Amino acid sequence: MTVVWINGAFGAGKTTTARELIELIPNSTLFDPEVIGGALSHLLPPKRLAEAGDFQDLPIWRRLVIDTAAAMLAELGGTLVVPMTLLRQDYRDEIFGGLAARRVPVRHVLLAPAETILRARIAGREIPPDVPDGEMRVRQWAYDRIEPYRAALASWLTADAHLIDTSALTPYETAARVAEAVGSGAVPACDIVQTPEPTAETLAAGVLLFDEQDRVLLVDPTYKPGWEFPGGVVERGEAPARAGVREVAEETGIRLSEVPRLLVVDWERPVPPGFGGLRLLFDGGRLDSTEAARVLLPGPELRQWRFASEREAADMLPPVRYERLRWALRARERGAALYLEAGIPVTGRPA
Repeated sequence: MTVVWINGAFGAGKTTTARELIELIPNSTLFDPEVIGGALSHLLPPKRLAEAGDFQDLPIWRRLVIDTAAAMLAELGGTLVVPMTLLRQDYRDEIFGGLAARRVPVRHVLLAPAETILRARIAGREIPPDVPDGEMRVRQWAYDRIEPYRAALASWLTADAHLIDTSALTPYETAARVAEAVGSGAVPACDIVQTPEPTAETLAAGVLLFDEQDRVLLVDPTYKPGWEFPGGVVERGEAPARAGVREVAEETGIRLSEVPRLLVVDWERPVPPGFGGLRLLFDGGRLDSTEAARVLLPGPELRQWRFASEREAADMLPPVRYERLRWALRARERGAALYLEAGIPVTGRPA
């Protein structure tokens, strides 16, 4: 089972190419995530829909794309052809990482006509007559997304996807190029960590490492949204503090010589599709400038790292992780560990 993800700007010919492609790849099926967006317009309250500029900004859309693709492959097998623009790297990581966690490899193809061709296709695209202000609104929406596409090309997109210049190709010719590239192995499975989906509550250990300015080290995982602390799930029979030390070495290359001191035990409530569990944070101590310069990320698992002040971390971490960090810093100052439930200290409160 595999996914062929056809990326590209609006007007690149993704959907027409995908329709041709399923005739060329045996046992393949078309899955258009636009269907999920259309369904959400009927399922979610208008107020919630209005909060997102694009349905891709809705976490539920990204989750449903992963779940639907995995369910279709479980039902049908073979290859799933998915025509969908993805211009934000964190959304790409979340979706491709979610599929990888289900042992579904993704082969990423980018259709990239010249911008003049792209603009001409947008200008000539037929707009359904029943769409209010369709001529102006739909075309302008497409034009407005050329700049984000250009920015993605200049940063991560060309390094991540197999590029095919479709300026002079028909949809069938483009599909034939894609089928040949996928079949020959020229489009490898995306290099992204495969983290199995939990099936029950988990115990996870994170380690806080500080620089000489007492800023905390944060890492940006490719397999889930948001910044995080170095750490991970404690394996069966493994001591939590030792698990944190192991994860620090695997994720950053830093090898701690001492068992870190416990700062926080936080119970994370289950929020479907997650199961929650206990989250522990340990104090890994301060790194001098030489040690900090030796931080080395492992490649597909983490995208980048940086030291952040508490104020900076508030903008980088998801709220529940920031609360965990905030109380861990207070515990570090006081020299006493804290017990939290969902990020809130409960020690000493009446039951």
